[in-house]
Order: sequence, then structure tokens, then C-alpha cells
Amino acid sequence: MNNIPSVDLADFLSDDPQRKQKFVNEIGKAYEEIGFVSLKNHFLSDQLVDELYKEIKNFFDLPLETKKKYEIEGLGGQRGYVSFGKEHAKGKKEGDLKEFWHFGQEPTEDANLSEKYPKNVQVKELPDFNHTGMEAYRMLEKTGIYVLRALALYIGLDENYFDYWVSNGNSILRPIHYPPITEEPKGAVRAGAHGDINLITLLMGASTGGLQVLRKDGEWIDAIPQEDELVINVGDMLERHTNNKLRSTIHRVVNPPKEEWGNPRYSIPFFMHPRGDMKLNCLEECIDADHEKAYEDITAGDFLHQRLVEIGLIKK
Repeated sequence: MNNIPSVDLADFLSDDPQRKQKFVNEIGKAYEEIGFVSLKNHFLSDQLVDELYKEIKNFFDLPLETKKKYEIEGLGGQRGYVSFGKEHAKGKKEGDLKEFWHFGQEPTEDANLSEKYPKNVQVKELPDFNHTGMEAYRMLEKTGIYVLRALALYIGLDENYFDYWVSNGNSILRPIHYPPITEEPKGAVRAGAHGDINLITLLMGASTGGLQVLRKDGEWIDAIPQEDELVINVGDMLERHTNNKLRSTIHRVVNPPKEEWGNPRYSIPFFMHPRGDMKLNCLEECIDADHEKAYEDITAGDFLHQRLVEIGLIKK
């Protein structure tokens, strides 16, 4: 396998039970083997994608002192701007060669949450920035819910098992800017090798190159989707919840060849998180004589906090 498998959400959404089951089998098998797929026929329109890229490029083109106004102390980077080099991969000291923005959940009035989410930060200089970002957030969230429905069926759960936990969940949309590289990086890459914290990640912008995935045999392969496809991978929360049945695969964003150092790169991951009170205890459906329970019980909120400390966004 030299590229990640491609799946078609239209199969799952069709009225044909065989097509629906085909999608369930394909995505489940891919997530057991490599933890990544590229997905076509998601809910993001071409127009919305174009508008979002325009808005995020406009934001990252703002002067640094303007962007810094939106870096809010005490939030652990959960909302607003995070400046260049602040985040690093778990176990690494070098900051990644990127700056980014965080849009977060705006819960419904009847959400009945056990936690309080920070409010989104409004960018005064760009009147369409926040609206466009949240419109994309909703379409990615909708796509992710259908992916999780397919995975619930694959595991042997009720199809809507994840719906309650991810609707009003603590998901994050993160537009990232990897600026042009101006000098030889000292041990840093655009994003160091890491696994994602959350349930699943839906990624826009991987078609511009640089994303690599670690195969089971230890080989790095390029993840190259078609331009209109999302790359979707399993995160550590889902790996833990399924007792390692579905794989959270290590991945990285490598620096481009020297002749391409002058090109910026943009990517937009949507990190799908559940509510903080979701129990990530290993599912009984994923425990048997050959697969003993691998993890202690923990809630999603406690697990998230633990990992944010490890990657440097929250100080101990």
C-alpha cells in the first residue's frame, strides 16, 4: 500500500444496503490497517472551500502585531491565534514551523453541557472570517458524524452511538499556515511526527503535499488525496475506546524540497472531539481472549487535558 485508501461517502448515504455496507467494510478495514482514508462526496461545497481559503489567507497576511491581539492568554490555545513555533509534537522540544487559528464549538441552547467552552474570538479586520469559518466547521462536523456512524456499525454498536457525544462536542477547526522556509531549520519540521488526540480528524489541504503516514512496517508513505477529497484519520481517543482495533497512525508534515522553500502551505484540520464527560473506556465489543483490555478508564476531558500539557499548549 503506497497511498491511503479512497472511500466514497455517497455509498454510505445511498438507499442501497449493499453500497452502505460496502462503505462500512472499506472504511473499517482501512482504519484497522493504516488508520487513514481519503473521502470524496463530503458536505463541503467548492464555493465554501474557496471562501474559507480566501479568509484564512487574508488573516495570516495581517501584520504580526495585529494577529497577536488575538492570542488570548490563559486559554491554552483553545480559541483564536497561536503564534509561530508555540506547539511541538509530544516528546519534542523544537516548535513546529507553523502558526494557526482555532474555531471552536458554539453549542446549542439545549446542549446541557457539563463543561463551559470558551467563546470564539472575533476578528474585527475581516468581517466574513468568523462566519465562513463556522460554516465550514458545521459541514465538517456533519461529515464526521456520518463517518462515525459507519464506524459504529463496523464495531457492532448502534449506528447512532456517537451522535450524542459529538453533537455539541469540543471539536476544533484549525486553519494552519506554514510560512515559506527562509533558512535551514534546526531539527524542526512543519509538523513533527505525532498521533492526533481526538476521535477522528478531517483534513482539508493535504493535496498540496507534505503529509506522510507511518505504515505498520515502519515505512513513511505520502498521503496524496484528490483535490476534492478530505483526508480522515483515527485519533488516540478512538483507538483507546476501541481497544486498539482502529489505529491512530503516526503522521507528520515534512519540509518541502529546497527549491520549494519559498512556497507557503495551508492546511485545515477539523479535530472531532466528544463532550468532555464521554467515557473512553475500552468497548466490550472490542475485548476478547486475544485482545485483553489495554487501557485504564478515563473521560475524554481528562485525556484531552493530559495531552495538551504533553504538547506544550497548557503549562503544568
